[in-house]
Amino acid sequence: MPGLGTLINVAAIVAGSGLGMALGGRLPERTREVVTGALGLVVLLIAAMNAAEVLDPGLAAAVGSAAPTLIVLASLLIGGVIGSLLRLEDRLEDLGHLLRRRLTRQPVAAGEAGAAEAQAAPEPPAPEPSAPPAGPQRFVEGFVSSSLVFLVGPLAILGAISDGLGNGIDQLALKAALDGFAAVAFAAALGVGVMASAAPVLVYQGAFTLLGVVLGSFLPDSHIAALTATGGLLLVGVALRLLRIRSLPVADLLPALLVAPVLTALVAMA
Repeated sequence: MPGLGTLINVAAIVAGSGLGMALGGRLPERTREVVTGALGLVVLLIAAMNAAEVLDPGLAAAVGSAAPTLIVLASLLIGGVIGSLLRLEDRLEDLGHLLRRRLTRQPVAAGEAGAAEAQAAPEPPAPEPSAPPAGPQRFVEGFVSSSLVFLVGPLAILGAISDGLGNGIDQLALKAALDGFAAVAFAAALGVGVMASAAPVLVYQGAFTLLGVVLGSFLPDSHIAALTATGGLLLVGVALRLLRIRSLPVADLLPALLVAPVLTALVAMA
């Protein structure tokens, strides 16, 4: 059922937030690192399974036996050029900083703030668990910080589209595990605002799932196979980030998902 992966993701955030509020700040850092590393290995496994779609017989029949690998390669190169020129990774990060400043009413930078005014000093951008903000400010900070972590990432887009295409919910199930564990840590420091971030996750990923349903209704299976194989390689980039091997700008490569079916159609017509 399209959308099931997003519902599981939302449930994991709510459950993780509740557990985090119950545990407080007692979760060891070592445990967080071990679990994150294990999830990174699972991402590699899912990436390999998706990338194996490059061997799909239907794709080979549509474009020739040698073309699928070249299509994926060209999609990543062209998509990477487009994404880097558009600075998608930087724009996503800038959007996150903008939302944080607007909703928490923090200054853009210390240099722009000038000398301290007569009002109370601004909150730091990332409060430590030992000294979290209080009252409404604590709720907003928890909501904004966790929403950015749960939304600003390629796995939210890749997993939701894959779910809509009918390729299964394995990517979103993995994201649910990541988000649920992150929600424990966030909620331990920032409280119930983290649980509220489940609402934008439902809307955001639901929209991309709907996009996947629309694409799957008119894209041939060969085009979907090319898109899935390309997305599998993007997941490798996500895994490398989780494993702290290399921080690749995966968001800059997202246009490759649009390029792959277009190139498949052009090669099939040639």
